[in-house]
Amino acid sequence: MIIRKANVNDIPAIKSIIDTYAKQEMMLPRSLSELYEFTRSFHVCEIDGEIIGCCALQVSWENMAEVLSFAVKQEYRDKGIGTKLVKACLEESKELGINKVFTLTYAVPFFEKQGFEIIDKQMLPHKVWTGCIKCPKFPNCDEVAMMKKL
Repeated sequence: MIIRKANVNDIPAIKSIIDTYAKQEMMLPRSLSELYEFTRSFHVCEIDGEIIGCCALQVSWENMAEVLSFAVKQEYRDKGIGTKLVKACLEESKELGINKVFTLTYAVPFFEKQGFEIIDKQMLPHKVWTGCIKCPKFPNCDEVAMMKKL
């Protein structure tokens, strides 16, 4: 198992993983152009040449970043892969000098295990909500906002 920064060759696999969960309305869909544009934000998990998980870190303000597009193929869940992907994003946050990382998620127990705490969505910068316009649940978002201070 290798956790590494994504490259452009990984984008079709990342899109496939995200699409699986987006169809279930468990995460936002992402277009190919958007994924290529944000290639450098992604970490992937690779096993035997197959991309089986992804997670992105997007800087949203001077001291804040978001963990987003976090997904692991169903057959690989509960094997510690998600934890390693999120830790890679948290380490990158530290390297960037960012001391707060948040996420909007349905996976509350998972993120609590990673040290995230539930917060009021109003604590997040307005810029965060630009992605929400693409969501089929907008404006009635039922995701939970969570944050971890580093």
